[in-house]
Amino acid sequence: MNTNTYAIIETGGHQLRVEAGRFYDTRHFSVLKPDTKILIYRVAMIHFQSQLIIGKPWLANAIVKARIIHSYNEKKIRVYKMHSKKKTRKKQGHRQKITRFMVDAIFLNGRNLSL
Repeated sequence: MNTNTYAIIETGGHQLRVEAGRFYDTRHFSVLKPDTKILIYRVAMIHFQSQLIIGKPWLANAIVKARIIHSYNEKKIRVYKMHSKKKTRKKQGHRQKITRFMVDAIFLNGRNLSL
């Protein structure tokens, strides 16, 4: 795999720098089973052989092919609010759902750039 090739994608409200053959964690996709193949069309930029291809805001004909590995819950975040001298305390917790996916290939104009 060409380690020089990467893409900047937008998923789950975040921008990620992704390379083929690596896995990434993002906010939970809709209910998808493991080994489900997904296509990500929101590609903002591709770096390929020392040249940058930048979209405005997205690249036309650019696709990142990936597959779902598994979904899980992140560690619990505890929020504790206390007002001194008022005798009020509030303790809450939250666990974010996370999806781990593996990037298989980066395509531009039908050509696989990650080989």
